[in-house]
Amino acid sequence: MNGHFTDRSDAGARLARALPDDLHHEDVLVLALPRGGVPIGYAVAKALDAELDVLVVRKLGVPDFPELALGAIGSGDALYINDRIRSLYHVSAADLDRIIEKERAELRRREQSYRGTRPPPRIQGRTVVVVDDGMATGASMRAALLALRASKPARILVAVPVAPPNAGETLTGLADAFVSVLAPRDFSAVGQFYDHFDQTGDDEVRRLLARSQKEVAP
Repeated sequence: MNGHFTDRSDAGARLARALPDDLHHEDVLVLALPRGGVPIGYAVAKALDAELDVLVVRKLGVPDFPELALGAIGSGDALYINDRIRSLYHVSAADLDRIIEKERAELRRREQSYRGTRPPPRIQGRTVVVVDDGMATGASMRAALLALRASKPARILVAVPVAPPNAGETLTGLADAFVSVLAPRDFSAVGQFYDHFDQTGDDEVRRLLARSQKEVAP
């Protein structure tokens, strides 16, 4: 199988084909981690004729090294902290509180921006497919799943185009199943497996959510 995706649309289409067939016969909700996960989620939701929405999470970056994930927060006050990273970089309680407060404000802004006045989707009792454009450390995904579990879905399946070989094991106890199209051993970053990995903008997120709403059969 090709070890690269052309772009997120290609990745989403290939991911949809890799999902279990029984999803076509269940009450499925596709939740995408914005922003990069939304084009993936759009393709998956279209293939399953399923409802699409967003599950907002925010990475907590280490002070002075913002690209390094200290942890993540998600909708519903979910919080995940990587204690090993926190100890290694000597992140104080005051610094952690400041980072969390800043990212919670941005999380609330994004939820309002993406969803507007539309109410959150019904989750309880449904099969939920959580998607992103890839999974590296898994911090954002774990925060998303912590938030999701509180809403009592019947089943959670995490689906990504690419992830390290042991990625599914890191979600044990949070996800009921894990699907990845690619699981390369030479994994260093999600973007290395895309020919085109441009940032997905807020306008694109809103456009795809609105288009999906119109396309899903009532």
